[in-house]
Amino acid sequence: MLLSLRLRDFVIVDELELSFGSGFTVLTGETGAGKSILIDALSLLLGARSDAGVVRHGRERAELAAEFQTGARPELAALLAEYALEGDEGVLLLRRSIDASGRSRAFINGQPATLAQLKEVGEFLIDIHGQHAHQSLMRSEAQRELLDAYAGQLEQARATRHAYQHWKEAEQRLARASQHAGEFAAERERLQWQIDELDALKLNDDEWTSLQQEHSRLSHAASLIEGGQQALDGLADGEVNVRSLLASIQGRLADLAALDPALSETVDLLAAAEANLTESIHALRHYAERVELDPARLAEVERRMDDIYRLARKYRIEPEQMAERLIAWRSRLAELGGDDSVEALQAAVVDAERAYRQQAEPLSRARAKVAGRLGKAVSEQMQTMAMAGSRFEIALSVLDAPAAFGLEQIEFMVAPHAKAPARPLAKVASGGELSRISLALQVVTSQVAAVPTLIFDEVDVGIGGRVAEIVGKLLKKLGEQHQVLCITHLPQVAASGDQQLQVSKTQSKDSVSSRISQLDRAGRIEEIARMLGGLDITDTTRQHAAEMLGYA
Repeated sequence: MLLSLRLRDFVIVDELELSFGSGFTVLTGETGAGKSILIDALSLLLGARSDAGVVRHGRERAELAAEFQTGARPELAALLAEYALEGDEGVLLLRRSIDASGRSRAFINGQPATLAQLKEVGEFLIDIHGQHAHQSLMRSEAQRELLDAYAGQLEQARATRHAYQHWKEAEQRLARASQHAGEFAAERERLQWQIDELDALKLNDDEWTSLQQEHSRLSHAASLIEGGQQALDGLADGEVNVRSLLASIQGRLADLAALDPALSETVDLLAAAEANLTESIHALRHYAERVELDPARLAEVERRMDDIYRLARKYRIEPEQMAERLIAWRSRLAELGGDDSVEALQAAVVDAERAYRQQAEPLSRARAKVAGRLGKAVSEQMQTMAMAGSRFEIALSVLDAPAAFGLEQIEFMVAPHAKAPARPLAKVASGGELSRISLALQVVTSQVAAVPTLIFDEVDVGIGGRVAEIVGKLLKKLGEQHQVLCITHLPQVAASGDQQLQVSKTQSKDSVSSRISQLDRAGRIEEIARMLGGLDITDTTRQHAAEMLGYA
């Protein structure tokens, strides 16, 4: 559950630290005091997108942090271990920093994390029911998601959607192949002919470079032989040569070095020069022995180069690009497949449809199994919300064609009284009724929620009186199984809370600040009296507030 929340320079909050307990906690305050700040902060800590607007005016950055008690949650522990984000056992720390330019940094247990990781982890921690949930209830996808969540089939629904996408992609590939079968066959034939022609050349990867080097050597063999011999004559074989002159100079300086040691360094350098000269002469002799006039080999190399040049010009590429082009042609040929590619794609479509139905059919069975149970549970809750005799049903209609969301259309239906037929929710329910049905749905589905903390953001809008009192009791009962936080304007709901937090706003000359404080019993009486009586709080109002607290 959520243990604490710390905010600094966030929207109109200067600095705030809150501790939370188990059970049912209500958050109250005047309109505009900033009650939604708590929801906004937790949403950001759970991976929502941010912008510079959340940073308090004139400050460098907003800092948000929350501490959760995780208990024994093996799936969450496994996820944290997978991302190397483990922390102290049984405790999870989330932190987010947003600077004035809108840049954001996130941390899980002190380690840098991505927003996607925050969202993934957040799914194990908190479920937020927004104040506009009754509006989204009109959308078929929202109805479908509610039923799947109640059935514990959200993952199965995702798998069904992915399988459907894979199936449709397979159908598209088959359609393209069938439409362009003639073009693809011609392209396959052309590619195969080109590949065969290059394969017949048997061109090795480095062969072109080697051929160029060998051709240069063979075509200039006479010049190379003559030049090499002239160099040898000058260095060692001629009547006057470098080696003899160097030896003579070296011997003379060695004698002089005996008279003046300052010449010893020069003698050593000449000795090194003699060693390098000897090595050079040896290398030249070896080279001269290898170079020979070979017109036959030269002709063979030129023929080979002509063959390569001819194909390179034909395909308008450089000779050194031919090996790379051959790989590309083979890759394209593999993409096109063989002559039986259409048949193979047809088989792939059949397999993909089978895989889709293997996901969709169990999803359909699970939906059918819980639809009646959910309808009955919501109907029972509706009886307590001034909708006596009304009935809530979930219609599952088989689709003419499978869809990404499954094999059936899901529609929430309502009957206003016992003898009336059930009709689509959007056509029957008024605004107030829709709010009550939405709340009934959220209370029922939350009872099977896997997350430990449930937050209700003004979901009691549109109700009052006795119904509000019943809603307070429902949320209090829900607080026996989960940690429940609720932002409310209704005194009946506030009185039902195990704890109460009050949001207030103060205005100075330069700025506006919001603060949240935990109320004791006297503070709760005063706050509930304000909610009952507005600006003029009388002793009678306070007595009524105290009675509501005592009754709750």
